[in-house]
Order: sequence, then structure tokens, then C-alpha cells
Amino acid sequence: MSYSQAITSLSMALLVLASSSCSTASNSLSNDEAAALLRWKASLQNQSQSLLPSWDVGSNYSYCHWKGIGCDNTGSITRIILNNVGLTGTLFSFSFSSFPLLIRFELHNNSFYGSIPTQIGNLSRLYYIDFSKNNFIGKVPSELGSLRNLQCLYLYDNKLSGTIPQELGMSVWDLNLTKNNLTGPIPISIWNLTNLVRLKLSDNHLSSSIPTSIGNLTNLVCLKLSDNHLSSSIPTSIGNLTNLIVLYLSRNQLSGPIPHSLGNLNSLTQLVLSSNKLSGPIPSELANLTHLQIFSIGNNKLTGHLPQNLCLHGSLIRLDAANNNLTGNIPKSLLNCNSLFRVRLENNQLEGNFQEDFGVLPSLNYMDLSYNCWFGNLSEKWGQSKNLTTLMISNNQLTGNIPPDLTAATKLQFLDLSSNHLVGEIPKNLRELGLLFYLNLSNNKLSGNIPVEIFGTQSSLQNLDLAANNLTGSIPREIANCENLQNLNLGENRLAGDIPFEIEKLQFLQSLDLGENNLMGEIPSQLGKMPRLEKLNLSHNMLSGSISSSFGELPTSLTSIDISYNNLKGPLPNTKTFEAYEAYRGNNDLCGNQTGLIPCSSPEVRNNADKSRTKTKIVLLVVVPLAGTLFLVVGIFLLSKRVVLKAESEIQVVHNENLFEIWSYDGKIVYENIIEATEDFNEKYCIGRGGYGTIYKAKFSSGLVVAVKKTLPSQDGNLVDLKSFMSEIHALTKARHRNIIKFYGFCSDLRRSFLVYEFLDGCSLENKLRNEEEALRFDWSKRMNAIKDVASGLCYMHHECSHSIIHRDISSKNILFDSECVAHISDFGTARLLKLYSSNWTSFAGTFGYSAPELAYTMEVNAKLDVYSFGILTLEVLMGKHPCDLISSLSSLCSSSLSSLHSTFYGILLKNILDNRLPPPEDQVVEEIVVTTKLALACVNTYPRLRPSMRQVYVELSKQRPSSKSSFHTITLGQLLDINCI
Repeated sequence: MSYSQAITSLSMALLVLASSSCSTASNSLSNDEAAALLRWKASLQNQSQSLLPSWDVGSNYSYCHWKGIGCDNTGSITRIILNNVGLTGTLFSFSFSSFPLLIRFELHNNSFYGSIPTQIGNLSRLYYIDFSKNNFIGKVPSELGSLRNLQCLYLYDNKLSGTIPQELGMSVWDLNLTKNNLTGPIPISIWNLTNLVRLKLSDNHLSSSIPTSIGNLTNLVCLKLSDNHLSSSIPTSIGNLTNLIVLYLSRNQLSGPIPHSLGNLNSLTQLVLSSNKLSGPIPSELANLTHLQIFSIGNNKLTGHLPQNLCLHGSLIRLDAANNNLTGNIPKSLLNCNSLFRVRLENNQLEGNFQEDFGVLPSLNYMDLSYNCWFGNLSEKWGQSKNLTTLMISNNQLTGNIPPDLTAATKLQFLDLSSNHLVGEIPKNLRELGLLFYLNLSNNKLSGNIPVEIFGTQSSLQNLDLAANNLTGSIPREIANCENLQNLNLGENRLAGDIPFEIEKLQFLQSLDLGENNLMGEIPSQLGKMPRLEKLNLSHNMLSGSISSSFGELPTSLTSIDISYNNLKGPLPNTKTFEAYEAYRGNNDLCGNQTGLIPCSSPEVRNNADKSRTKTKIVLLVVVPLAGTLFLVVGIFLLSKRVVLKAESEIQVVHNENLFEIWSYDGKIVYENIIEATEDFNEKYCIGRGGYGTIYKAKFSSGLVVAVKKTLPSQDGNLVDLKSFMSEIHALTKARHRNIIKFYGFCSDLRRSFLVYEFLDGCSLENKLRNEEEALRFDWSKRMNAIKDVASGLCYMHHECSHSIIHRDISSKNILFDSECVAHISDFGTARLLKLYSSNWTSFAGTFGYSAPELAYTMEVNAKLDVYSFGILTLEVLMGKHPCDLISSLSSLCSSSLSSLHSTFYGILLKNILDNRLPPPEDQVVEEIVVTTKLALACVNTYPRLRPSMRQVYVELSKQRPSSKSSFHTITLGQLLDINCI
């Protein structure tokens, strides 16, 4: 016998001795109860026993005053309430039969384990049981069904398993079995508890559907069935529960529409239907729920508009409609909803003028409106939301500047304005947001320098993303003040200068992206020693020198590194970080034992200076945004005519600091290397021919592969089309986009001139459609992506370059694919840069069958020429062949009567014009094809002014689409055709 058990036995003996003079039945009963409590205490863990010091016959209190014990006026125990005490043990030693008068038994938030004994069914007077937040296991005992006086049963947050017993048909009014492991369907007997007021079965594994008999529980004020596996639709009978205040059905597998009958629940303050598979429009009847405080329908497949009258009475606190397919404007009742605390509307198709749709929201804490279609400027009113901590409005169509008044929201911690059309400079007073830890302004049109002021007090900043803008200047050394920075992305800008060594002070930095800038100098050796740095991207810059051995020393946290396309030289560290060739390609002076590199011990490396001599003087221009590029090209050709060729003369790069700079970008792609790699343009290296030259594949000894377009010379040694050569250089030095072929540079002398591009190892769109095997692999999903790629590239050229670039020869032969089937626009020989207040007229250029019809009577260059060609190209992708017959019919109909249009195009089914080599499209792709066809038909409109812009096209193609609701097999071209062609 243990010491504690001995003391307990002694206590019970003393208790019996002390009560021997008592003769009443009630006292005898009470003494039995006290003895039972002491036996139960002795079964608990030793530490738990110390938490009940008053449970002792030697204490100054009677057992009715022991901790957690309550008695009636006869001295019988009627209440055991031991909530939040920290007890650990079981109920196996608890003598249920000793407490026949017990009415409340509460053990909430302890550490009891084991099963709930079946003897609990003997406590016939119990009306309140709370065993929640423990570790009970096993099944819910069916004996609970015999407790006819039970009103509240709380067993939530345990580890109970199995199904709910059918016997729970007692007159309970508050049933809570949340967060267990209950499985199977909800017992039918539950739906017969007509006196039930609260039913909580959330966070279990309950399955099957919600039966219509739920409408019988008309006294319910709270119903929570979230986090189960309930399926099928929400029964309309739920609208009978007119007393409901709280309804939670989230995180199940419910499908079908939201019942209109929910509009009957006028007392609802919380409606949570999120994370299901609900579809269809939101019933207009939900506008009747004017007392809602929580409205959550996110993560479904809902369409249509948000219900009106949300926050009509100023009570709405949380609104979540994210990740649906909602359209239209937000309700006007939200404009100045003072109660709003949290709003999630991201990933929909909501639209409207952003500046007008939202007013001052003083209580707002969290707002996510990303991935929608809002336009307009950012309002300075957001600064008046003094409690705002999170503001995310990425991937919309916002324009204008970032308002400096935004910093008046001093509690702001998370700010994401990425992927919009914001312009101007980054406000310097962002430094006033001292709590900001996440700032993302990437993929906009921001310009100017990165303001050093924002790093003055931003010690809390952890994530900073300013990528894909037009930022210039150097990387501020003050960035070292952000000592908590974990992720830094400044890539795809125009930053120059060196990489500041102060970055080494960012000891928590995990990801650093400085790629696609104009950075020079050496890579700081400290980067290889940063303790937490995992990802490093320095590619596509002008970094030089050798790579520090610190990048090869172990241990290192680096798991991903990209230093490709710089001017680095010397040995490449032999480490797993540099295993992939893509990580270091485009540095022709690197050596080592890795793929594509020359061993550092080879004579070729030792005599690198001798190898760099060539037989002719050449010039090399590499893609960077340069002022005066056109003057450079003209100067080069004049210079090439004056140069006297000298054998073994050294390679030179032209410099003229007064006019321009030429930056080295891709190492030394030089004349001699290309002549050697192509064996002086041997026919076996030819991979294509065009109107302005022949394309060759050149593979250098380093492993780098490029495409070389050799222009066609005439008899007198001049270019057949010097203008096209200049146009291509001029256009491609202005363009940097993932869907535009990458231009490395050009070389020119009296005998040869050629352009050097990235080599794409996929074929052209023309070949994909002509080749049967390629066409079958080119499925509907890939075709839709290819169309979006081309639209993205054209949108960039027309709307995002300083001078719009008009390609003028968009055709299937000029769309090339890489190994991942990403489409790239190529061949800019006919391209023109549009300039304001100047003439934009030209002679005919392009490919017949893709050129706009207005070129028959005007030679004006404008963006609508490319829009027309894009429409033809899109129809070609959809049909698998050039749409010449369809376009001829359309052109003739647009000059005839409306009745002809109806009789012809309304008789052509969309499914019949699609490429029949592929199986019919399914699911979401159907809706994408319908929208894409409609856009393509709009693009080939006879009247240029009625064609959409490429920005409009790209925005429409980028929207998320639900699965088609109409019958795909009955859609006609007439339904998709814009009537304005008449």
C-alpha cells in the first residue's frame, strides 16, 4: 500500500468513526458519498491529489465545502464541478451509485482519460454533464439515453469514436459532441429531439446527408455541424428553424445551391457555409438577414452578386466570400460599414471603381480583395482605417500613385499591392509604418529609386518584394537596418551598381532575388556564409569576377542558386548547389568539371586571352533598355563600312560615353565563337528560314546553345533589308517579358550580319498544328495557355513599354515554344515603335492571311493591326488550321444583312469548328474556349475601332472561369459574334 493510499484509508476510517453517532439516513448517505470521493481522489495521479487539499476529513471544512462539491439542504452531494483544475486520472474508480441525487457533473478542461463508464446511466437526476476538453476515448455510452432529465451534454474536444448512440433520444436541449472521432451518419433519433435548443457536432467524421427532418427542431437557436464529411445539398426545411441565431455548416462536402429558405432565418447573426462545394447564385432572399454579424461563404463555387443589405443595420463584423466566382459590384451598404472588422473577397471576379466602392471603415482590421477586377485609384481614405493591420489588393487593375496618406494607418503590418498598374515613386513616408513586416509592391509600373527612408526604422520588416517594376538607381545600403528581413526580392528592375556588402548583416535572410537587373561588380563573398540563406538568384546581370570559395564550403544553407547569364569567370565551386547547368549557364569564362564547362586545367582556359582574338572587328549589343539605340545601330553600320579588316585583330566592344553605353550581358557571344559553332553557317545547322534571314542553331564548347538569325546580304555586300535588321534590334532592346523571345545581341561586319537569341527547344506553333503527333500532344489546356501567353506578350508590348511596340507579323510561324510549352513571340523584323506626336505610317509588312483588311486602303501603324492578327492566330489554334473560310464568310456577312448573319452563323455550332483531332473539351476548359472564341471573333472585326485592346483581351483571358453551365453542344457562333460587325 502506498503512502497516499494509506492516508486515504485512515481518513475514511476516521470519517466512519466520527459519524458513528449519526443515525439519520441522509447523514449515512452523505458519509458514503464523502468516502466515495476520497476513494476516487486516491485513484488520481499523485500530483492531481495535491490539487484537492480540502478533500480531507482533517480539514476545517465539511465535505459540502470541499473544492468543487455542492450539497442540498439535507447534506447530500448534488453538484461535482471541477472545471479547469488540471486533474489527471480516470472515472473507473468513481462510484456513480454513491451519488443518486447528483444533478450537475462537470470536469471541463482537465486531463481525464479512458472511457466514460456505462454506470453514468444510473445518475437518473443528471440534467447537466460537461466532460469537454479531456482525453476520453471509446464510444459515447448508449446508457446516456436513459437520463431523461438531461438538458446539456458537453463531450466536445475529446477522442471519442464510433457513432452517436440511437438512444440519445432524451429530452436534452443542449447537445455538444464537437471535436471527437465520431463516425457514420447522424442518428435519426437526434432529429426527434424537438426541445433541442443547441446542437453542436462539429469536428468529427460524421457522414451522409442532412435529412429534411432537421426542420422538426424548431426550437434550435444554435446549430453547428462544421468539419465533418456531410454531403448532398442543404435541405430547404432548414428554413423552418426560425429561431436560429447561429448556423455553422462549414468544411463539409455539401453541394448544390444555397436554399432560398435561409432568407426566413431573420434572427441569424452568424451564417457560416464556407469550404463546401456549393454552387449557383446567392439567393436574393439572404438580403433579409440584416442582423448578420458573421457571413462566411468562402471556398465554394458560387456565382452572381453578393446579397444586398449586408451591414444594413451596421452589425456586420466578418465577411468572407473568397474563392468563388462572384461578379458585379459589392453592396452599397458596405461603403461605410463601421462595424466591419475582417473582409475576405479575394479570388472572385468582383469589379467596380475601387476609389468609390469603399469608404472609411474605422473598425477594419483585415482586408483581402486580391485577384478581382477592381479599377481606379487607391483612395487616401484607407489611411483613416486606424485599426487596419492587413491590406491585400493584389492582381487587380488599380492605377495611379500609392497615396502617401496610406501611412496614416499606423497599425498596418501586411501590405500587398502587387500586380496592378500603379505608377510613380514609392512613397518615402512608408517609414512611418513602424509595425510593417510584409510589403509587396511587385509587378507594377513604379519608377525612380528605392527610397532609403523606408529602411530607416523598418526593423520589423520581414518580407520585401519590389520585383518587376521600373526601379532604377542602386540598392540602398540602409537595407541593413531591416535586421529581421527574411525574404528580399528586387528582381526584374533596372537597378545598377554593385551588390552592397551590407546585405551580410541580414542574418535571418532566407531568400534573395536580385536577378534581371543591371548590377555590376563581384558577388560579395559574404553571401555564401549567410547562416539562413536558402535561395539566391543573381542571374541576368553584369556581375564579373570569380565566385568566392565560400559558396562551396560546408555546411551551407543554400539549396537553390542561380548565377546564370553574367560575366563570371574562374572555377565553379564543386557543390550540389551548382549541379544543374541552368544555375550557371551563360558565363562563358567559368571552368570546372560540371556539365558544359571546360576543365580549369585545360590549355584553353590558360590561354583564354589568345582565344579571344578574332579575324574581324565586330560589335556586340546586348539587351538592356538604352537610350539612343537607333543611333547606335546606324553608327555601327557606318563604322562597319569604314573598318579595314586585319587578320588576328582583337575583339572590341564599342564605347562612346557621350552617346550611349553597351553593357555586357551574356558573356562573350562573339563573332569567332558563332562562326566556329556553326562551321561558318553550314546548312546542317539550319533550323528555319524567314523572309529576312536564315536561323541557325549554335552550340558553344561551354554548353550554351543560342539561335542565330543570319540576315541576307545582297551582291554589293549591303543588307537586303537594313531597316528590318535595325527594327528588330531597336524593338528587342526595349522588350523584356517571359513571352517574348530573349535577345542576346548582334554582330555585324562587311560580309555578315546576324542576330543572337535564346534557343527555344520546342517547335513553332505552325509545326505544332501541322504535325499530327504534335497536335495531339497540344491538348486544349495547353492551347488555352498558349493563347494567354501570346496575349500577355502583346499586352506588354502595346501597353507597358515606354513606346508601344507593334509587331505587325503575328502568325503561327513566329510563335515559338520552349521545353515547357510556354509560348514566345519572335521575329521582330517588321516591328515598329509608336511615338506620340509623330508620323506612324509605313509600307505593307506582315504575312498574308494574318494581316488586317484595312491595310488594303491605309498603311497607318497602330495596335489594332496586331489585335486582328491575334484573332486569326487564336482561331487557328482552336480550329487546328488557318480560319480562312470562316474569315471570308464573316467579312462577306459583315457587309450584308442581319438576316444573313442569323441564317449562317447561327447555324454553325462551335463544337463543329474546333480541331477534331482532339477529344471534345470538358469541365472548366469548355467555358475558357467559349470566352476565347468570343474574344477572337471580336478581334477580327472588320472595323478596327470595334476591336478590343490587347489589355482588354488579356484581362478577360486571365479571369478564373467556372465550369460551363450551358450546353456546349448547342452553342453557335452566332451567339458569340458581336452584332456590331453589321
